[in-house]
Amino acid sequence: MIKNLLNKHQAGHQLNSSKEYSQAGFTTVVSLVLTLILLLNSYDFTDKTLKPFVFSAFAAYALFTILQITATLLIRKDLLRDGHIRRSTRALGYVLLLSIVTGNIFIVTFAFNLVKKQKNPEYTIAVYMLLTQVFVIALSALNMFKPYVADTFLMGMAILLIVAVFHFIALLLVAKYVERDTAPPKLIWLAFPLILTAVTGNIFALVLGMNLLSKIRKRGNPAVTRWSDVWVRITNNTTAMLGLFFIVFLFSVSVCSLLTFDYGFAVDNNYSAILQHPSLAYPLGTDNFGRCLFSRIVFGARISLIVGFMSTVIPLVIGGILGAISGYYGRHTDNIIMRLLDILYAIPGILLAIAIIAAFGANTVNLILALSIGAIPTYARTMRANVLLVSTFEYVDAARAFGSSNLSIIFKHIVPNSLAPMIVKSTLTIGGAVISTSSLSYLGLGVEPHIPEWGNILKIGSTYLETNSYLAIYPGLAIIALVLSFNFLGDGLRDALDPKMN
Repeated sequence: MIKNLLNKHQAGHQLNSSKEYSQAGFTTVVSLVLTLILLLNSYDFTDKTLKPFVFSAFAAYALFTILQITATLLIRKDLLRDGHIRRSTRALGYVLLLSIVTGNIFIVTFAFNLVKKQKNPEYTIAVYMLLTQVFVIALSALNMFKPYVADTFLMGMAILLIVAVFHFIALLLVAKYVERDTAPPKLIWLAFPLILTAVTGNIFALVLGMNLLSKIRKRGNPAVTRWSDVWVRITNNTTAMLGLFFIVFLFSVSVCSLLTFDYGFAVDNNYSAILQHPSLAYPLGTDNFGRCLFSRIVFGARISLIVGFMSTVIPLVIGGILGAISGYYGRHTDNIIMRLLDILYAIPGILLAIAIIAAFGANTVNLILALSIGAIPTYARTMRANVLLVSTFEYVDAARAFGSSNLSIIFKHIVPNSLAPMIVKSTLTIGGAVISTSSLSYLGLGVEPHIPEWGNILKIGSTYLETNSYLAIYPGLAIIALVLSFNFLGDGLRDALDPKMN
C-alpha cells in the first residue's frame, strides 16, 4: 500500500517536473482552441456556404492537433512507466516540425524542444531566431499576389532567404557543439556573423551571438555565469519566450518591410478596391479608401513599437535618475523631488496626455512626450525604493571609504544593482503605453490620421463593424497580441530576476 502510494507520488513528480509534458499540455489546449476557431469560421452561416481556404486551414490544423494530442499522451505514458521520454516518442517531434507550414508556432516550438533531450539557452534562442526569420519570409511572400510589389522586393527576399539558411546552419552547430556552460573557441567565427544578421531586426541573432562570445571568451566569470542563469530561467518559461518571439517578430517585420513592402499600399487611395473582403491580393481586405489593411497593420506595428518603446525609455531614464538622487541624498533633496513628482502623479496620465496634445498638436513626437511625462513619477518611486535598500549594503560603505564621489557611487555601484526591478517594470508597463497610443489615436489625439497606426486603423474599422467587421477585428487582435506579449515577457523577467526564485 505504502509502496504504491510512493510510486504514484514519484510518477506525479515526474509529470510536474517535466518541461516537455507541461509544454505539451499548453500546446494541446492552444491548438485545440485555434482549430475550433478555424472550424467555426470555415462556414458562412449567412450564405450557408463553405469557405474552401479556411476549411483547408482547419483540416491542416486538425491533423497536427491530433498528432500533438498523441505526443502528449505518449509523453505521459513514458514518464509514468519509465520515468523518461523514450527515443521513439521524441522522434514524433520531427513529424510535428512539419506544422511550420500551417504557421502554428506553438506546435513548432514544442517539436523543437521534443527532438532534443539536453537543451541549453543557446539552442532555444537559436530555434526562435530561425522561426522568426522563416515567419518574416512567409509574411513578406504574401506580397507576391498583389498587383505589383516593391522595387526592392526580390533583393529583400533574397537577403532574407540567405540569412535564414545561415540561421539554420547556426542552429545545427549550436545543437551539436554548445553545452550548458561552455562553447568551443572555433564557434567564434559563427558569433560575429550572427550579430551582423541582427540588422534584419532579428534580436535573437544578436542575443545568440553575444551569448556565444561570452561563453568562449570569459569562461568561469561569475557575471557571465549569472547572466547565463537568467537566460536559463527565461528560456524555460514557454509563455515568456512566445511573448518575446512575437515582439521580435514584429520588430523584424517592421525593419524588413522597408525592402519587401510598398508603403503606397498602406497610404494611397485605390477607389477600385474599396472594402474588398480578404483575398490573396489583400490578405486582410481593404478599407473604405481601398488601402490594403495587411500593409497598414504591418507599417502600423512600426509606429506602435517606436511610440511604446520611446514612451517607456524616456521616463525610465529621467525617473531613474531622479529616483536615484532622491533615494541617495535623502532629507531635503528627497522631499523636494518627491513632492514635485507627487503633484505630477496626482494628475491622471491619460488626461495629462490629452492636455499636452491638445495644447501642442497631434503628432508622433508630442504623443511620445505626452505619454512619457505622466509615467516619470512611477519610475522615480520604484528607483528610489531600490536605492534606499541598496545604499545600506557594505560595498557602498566600502566605496565611500575609498573616497569615491557621490555620483560615482550612485551610477557605478547603486544604480547597476537597482536596475532589475526597473527592467521588469518597463516590460510590464510598455503594453500600457501601446494601449494608450492606440487609444489616443482612436480619439484623434495621437498619431496623425493619415499615418497607418493601429489606433487609426481601428477607428476607421469601428464604423464598419456590421458590414466589414474585419476592419476592426484584425487591428484589435494585433493590439491584444502585442500587449499580451509584453506582459508575458515581463512576468518571465520578473521570475528570472527575482532572487527568491533562484
